[in-house]
Amino acid sequence: MPTTILGARLIDPASGRDEVTDIHCQDGKVLAIGAAPAGFRPVHTLDATGLVAAPGLVDLSVALREPGYSRKGNIASETLAATAGGVTSLCCPPQTRPVLDTAAVAELILDRARLSGHAKVYPIGALTRDLAGEQLAELVALRDAGCVAFGNGLANFTNQRNLSRALEYAATFDLTVVMHSQDADLAAGGLAHEGPPAAFLGLAGIPETAETVALARNLLLVEQAGVRAHFTQLTTARGARMIAEAQARGLPVTADVAMYQLILTDEALHGFSSLYHVQPPLRSVADREGLRAAVRSGVISAISSHHQPHEADAKDAPFGETEPGISSVDILLPLAMTLVHDGLLDLPTLLARLTSGPATALRLPAGRLATGAPADLVLFDPASSTLAGETWYSKGRNCPFLGHCLPGAVRYTLVDGRVAFQR
Repeated sequence: MPTTILGARLIDPASGRDEVTDIHCQDGKVLAIGAAPAGFRPVHTLDATGLVAAPGLVDLSVALREPGYSRKGNIASETLAATAGGVTSLCCPPQTRPVLDTAAVAELILDRARLSGHAKVYPIGALTRDLAGEQLAELVALRDAGCVAFGNGLANFTNQRNLSRALEYAATFDLTVVMHSQDADLAAGGLAHEGPPAAFLGLAGIPETAETVALARNLLLVEQAGVRAHFTQLTTARGARMIAEAQARGLPVTADVAMYQLILTDEALHGFSSLYHVQPPLRSVADREGLRAAVRSGVISAISSHHQPHEADAKDAPFGETEPGISSVDILLPLAMTLVHDGLLDLPTLLARLTSGPATALRLPAGRLATGAPADLVLFDPASSTLAGETWYSKGRNCPFLGHCLPGAVRYTLVDGRVAFQR
């Protein structure tokens, strides 16, 4: 329905626009910004005085858990949770059951996402069949079915020649490859960052080199193949510097970091809480500071939730026997606002890393709030706060931030001009 949003502070990082104005939406698009067009009659009016209007957040990694893991979550619950966190567009990884390695699985996910009517979903297809690292999946068929990029998760290839050929094939069709960089041999058996906290607690360590050795290899193979690559879930300061050096050489590479890696460190493990069990692991304070610096500079152009919901039993065991992952997309925007609250980023820069940065990395039709663009936007109150967990839509409550008072509060999330979430 025709909608007018009155008096919002519009911040659109893609265009550099930052002003208090009105926004008029119709037929799923932004019809005009500022004065209403002649003859425009809104059916719905939102008073956004004191609120910030920004492009809907773009999250590059939200595990929807469907098909195959409905005890952890489903497309309806997790896309609703995403809109509560201000997300209007999200990518889902290929670790489903069956694996997202056929057009049929991609079409099932997209059909159910459309039926749910919450956030827009962009699947990331499996690079290899069953994520086994041997035979290539049908990448072109997956692309035609709606997959926007291809990755193998943390599953390593059986040999580097297979990986090299996969990257060369992807480059032939101008496909984007999403790369996790963690060497399986160096990380084998590890539960936490190899540092003083892990040693004190008696937890098997995963060294920094598990990331940097794999990252160095992957960057060389990307350069050889000439493929567009997005490096996801960076955890180390040295890894961020390697990405910066690759970008300076002109390689077509981008990177993202998990939101929780910018807040937490391995020092959180001292209580042995399984809520802090993630893979790749929480790193040192120095690594966190290096990641924050890379986000400030734009070397890391995207912040993602890396949302992984679990049922209660998955975390109800000794640390080493639990499943890794944090559920956090419900509170992505308030969590991110802690970086502004603590003076680490200004608000336009933060929003760039949550909107235009991730959209550009995977070439998604999202991340802009401009005339003619899809009317996907979030209205939030930067002066208010959110009590994490007071309302919760994800099926997974495995979140270490529950009970925390976080800065900022999402008031409305609009998808194609329709109110998909309202608090």
